[in-house]
Amino acid sequence: MTHATTLTPADIGGIARRIDRPVVLVGLMGVGKSTVGRRLAAMLDRDFVDVDEEIERAADRTVSEIFDSHGESYFRDGERRVIARLMDEAHGVIATGGGAFVDPETRAAILDRAIAVWLDCDIDTLVERTARRDNRPLLRSGDPREILTALKDRRGAAYAEAQIHVVTDDAPHTETAQRILEAIDAWL
Repeated sequence: MTHATTLTPADIGGIARRIDRPVVLVGLMGVGKSTVGRRLAAMLDRDFVDVDEEIERAADRTVSEIFDSHGESYFRDGERRVIARLMDEAHGVIATGGGAFVDPETRAAILDRAIAVWLDCDIDTLVERTARRDNRPLLRSGDPREILTALKDRRGAAYAEAQIHVVTDDAPHTETAQRILEAIDAWL
């Protein structure tokens, strides 16, 4: 499905001026938080930060290595601190890891200090996208389709607390970013 509306640079500039806090992208792995986030940040003329990349840089280890060595709860604690720091630094667009928004403390902080945008898509698309790379610790323990379905069921209620909900599809990243801007504009 394609999206008919095209925002003009003036439209985007008007929306950008009204956004007074970070835009934080949440959702399952594979929905496009990083790729769409980069496009959204460029459209808004703001910076983009990927939380997992920030964690890896700070720890000098991959997310998978942190999970393997210390477990998920240790990782989530560090992730919460990094997200709080990034919001304090007032970055424009922040892409979180898939489980970040599920953590009650992290979710409350994002909802209080940012605009949370839940990017969502169907399981078939998630399976196809996540199969492209082998850096997803939670998908290593079984069938990716079953794991992603269970994660979507378990995390859906938390994601639904985001102020904005946008369904991604195979449209160009620019279209998805425009849908996010239109949704933020309507919400503001």
